[in-house]
Amino acid sequence: MSRPYSLDLRDRVVASVEGGRSCRETARLFEVSVASVVKWSQRKRRTGSAAASPMGWRHRPLRLAGERAWLLERVAAQPDLTLRAVQGELAARDIRVSLKAIWNFFRSERLTFKKKPARRRAGSPRRGAPAGAMEAVSGAD
Repeated sequence: MSRPYSLDLRDRVVASVEGGRSCRETARLFEVSVASVVKWSQRKRRTGSAAASPMGWRHRPLRLAGERAWLLERVAAQPDLTLRAVQGELAARDIRVSLKAIWNFFRSERLTFKKKPARRRAGSPRRGAPAGAMEAVSGAD
């Protein structure tokens, strides 16, 4: 993902437009698009700053933030819950969320669900113990 232009450049572009230059003239001068000049000027008039909006998902509040205590208590009581089971229990409480929302909540709490060693699958047959010597197998001296 690309980064937004610096606030310094945005402020200089907006100051140029506010100083009387046209948007096209300013765009040519600073080597940015005319659309950027227009949008930054509009944002400056609307919000008082030409700063870029935050990028990424982290600035959005989690949908399950209000259920934090209940979810952490539920996972502590039954640590091997699946995301679908949690989704079902939340639906019973009239809270409809996606599996991704539940995953994002647990990821933000740094909770991971590792498989238990007792549940490991059988290994590959090639990784077993090496075969014994032929003499030991046949019983020959």
